[in-house]
Amino acid sequence: MPRIQELDHGFRHRYLDYATLTAQLEAWSQAFPGIVHLQSIGTTPEERSIWLLTIGREPRRTRPAAWVDGNMHGTELAGSSVALAIAESVLRIHMEPERAGEDFPPPLVEALRAVHLYVAPRLSPDGAEAVLAHGGFIRSVPRASDPDRPGARWRRMDLDGDGRCRQLRVRDAAGDFVPSSVFPGLMLPRDPDDPPPYYRLYPEGEIEGYDGFSIPEPDPLSDTPDLNRNFPWDWRPEAEQTGAGAYPGSEPESEAVLRFAAAHPNLFAWLNLHTFGGVFIRPLGAAPDSRMDAGDRRLYRQLATWAQAYTGYPTVSGYTEFTYEPEQPLHGDLTDFAYHQRGCLAEVCELWDLFRRIDMPEQARFVDHYTAAARIDMENLARWDADHNDGRIFRDWQPLEHPQLGPVEVGGLDPVTGIWNPPPETLPAICEGVAAYWLRVAGLLPRLVVEEVVVSHLDERLLEVTVTIANHGYLATNGIPSSHGLPWNHGVTAELDPRDCHLAHPQQARRELGALDGWGDGQGSSSHMPWFQRSRGSNHRRQVTWLIRGEGTLELSVGNARLGWWQQTVVAR
Repeated sequence: MPRIQELDHGFRHRYLDYATLTAQLEAWSQAFPGIVHLQSIGTTPEERSIWLLTIGREPRRTRPAAWVDGNMHGTELAGSSVALAIAESVLRIHMEPERAGEDFPPPLVEALRAVHLYVAPRLSPDGAEAVLAHGGFIRSVPRASDPDRPGARWRRMDLDGDGRCRQLRVRDAAGDFVPSSVFPGLMLPRDPDDPPPYYRLYPEGEIEGYDGFSIPEPDPLSDTPDLNRNFPWDWRPEAEQTGAGAYPGSEPESEAVLRFAAAHPNLFAWLNLHTFGGVFIRPLGAAPDSRMDAGDRRLYRQLATWAQAYTGYPTVSGYTEFTYEPEQPLHGDLTDFAYHQRGCLAEVCELWDLFRRIDMPEQARFVDHYTAAARIDMENLARWDADHNDGRIFRDWQPLEHPQLGPVEVGGLDPVTGIWNPPPETLPAICEGVAAYWLRVAGLLPRLVVEEVVVSHLDERLLEVTVTIANHGYLATNGIPSSHGLPWNHGVTAELDPRDCHLAHPQQARRELGALDGWGDGQGSSSHMPWFQRSRGSNHRRQVTWLIRGEGTLELSVGNARLGWWQQTVVAR
């Protein structure tokens, strides 16, 4: 059997194209069929598979599971690398436990070996492939929301043949940008006292529907579906939410995720990887924390502590610190769906702490970092690019005869590596930190255990079978506190099926035991405080008894659709 490192296709050091990413997943599934199952959960319009990897013992059997996905936005390639790194870490726990013990404590390893991990490393393979091939901004997918929409629009193209889509600048007395006098390729917003020349900036490409005079404003968001606005929780139509799509799940990529999640209630935790910023974003997305379940708040407080410790990233509320405009929530995003509708401990990670790397000042709301860059911050970015990013972002300007606009210049920004994604040199550390964090979250899942089976003789013809069932996991068997009321989130069931004997009360063969508490309660529980420490009683354990007539064997089944089913043969003698 090969060592895991022998199967490495380089995802920790470069951004993989579709063929190489597929080869990586196939290498793992072929080498370790006992713990890895690879499947396509959907196909894109360009006929690429949306791959999903299941990792864990008996991967086709239902067990409590954690999910991680990446690259649902085309330009955000780092999510794929980090998702693959998390997958590799779990593979090592199963296949190379001696090395896993160097990275994770034994109790965590034990917990992770009892659960499954679902990994969807690239939800938008079409978008990622286009970005890898030519650069340019692709929000999610390389297709128009409404290809028949009237009016002109920009279409990105590599006009100078250098293999990348950068920028065009057009000299204009009314231009709103000026060139930096220090950093070639860097353009700065024009100040009133700036001397000419002045320029207007556009994406490298051509204008579809150009009338020979009017130049449309490039809009990177409104002309394409956004997979992260296409999920059903609090979905709003396109007129109210840019990128929403025709209806929830209208795009094949998001529809594939919806279909899989609905068929797999065993999901308990969900990590949605994006770039950039260096921050975790948690629910609630559409209301303040005062509206959040108190138990959920404690859980996310614990996650925030771990996130800071292992990644250096803070955790913020989606509503308080990550709405583009205060009190105007985004609609139809994936983590809201995972949290509200699938009962998952769900969050976003915006990988790559660029703001910290260029010493940008802290903002009152984290989302304001994206619109608060002053000239000094932009110059710091250009300096950092030259010193730490091999000059990948900025390129000086070269003259070009544009087929529609005439004399222009091409150059400037290529933000793919350095802004939208971290330099490959930094990927290993990012992969390591996020994997260490998320595996600790995956270790919180419930663990249903049959602690004891006792057979007692009441008389010569009547036996009593007593079964003790417990949850040894951190989370309750029905997941996060706010999910308890979801109609599909059932309690634990125990059933005893006789083979060659008889139940004294056949109608009691199946018993509903309800939910079993976990031992964890997040961070900040009053019961943990030293002024009155206390446990919550024994609601993590249930005991159930059946009466049996005669001797023989019985099949015990314990579980539900979220936890899976544990079978055990009971010999009644």
